[in-house]
Amino acid sequence: MAELTITRLFDAPRELVYAAWTDPDQLARWLGPRGFTGSAVTVDARPGGLWRACITSPDGDEHWMRGVYRELDPPSRIVFGFVWETEGDLRAETLVSIGFADAGGKTEMTFTQRGFPTGGDRDGHHTGWTECFERLAGHLHGKEPR
Repeated sequence: MAELTITRLFDAPRELVYAAWTDPDQLARWLGPRGFTGSAVTVDARPGGLWRACITSPDGDEHWMRGVYRELDPPSRIVFGFVWETEGDLRAETLVSIGFADAGGKTEMTFTQRGFPTGGDRDGHHTGWTECFERLAGHLHGKEPR
């Protein structure tokens, strides 16, 4: 099974970066690759709680995703399942682990997603998440993501 790891430094305290992952209003602002919009985000941020979101492409195609939280340790760590619901999307469930480390007032985020059936599936997610994290950086600085 293929695995994806992305490490990113954000110019924001880890409490703010953590909250951007667990507050549905914030998550809707940055979730999705460039040009996508997030909507219908629900979050029950507790072990066993469900999360669900829709991202809409510039062409209007909806892509639904969901999962179950397995671990939450504010503001240090989040672990959750991730699966696409949308017809034609990757339907294998993967496991996402995110660590948030203090870096002198900034946050080093280490994002790992495991369980991709193929390297191609992993590579597609690498592109999508990298663009999401660009939007997250803008969100943390009060800029409207594009």
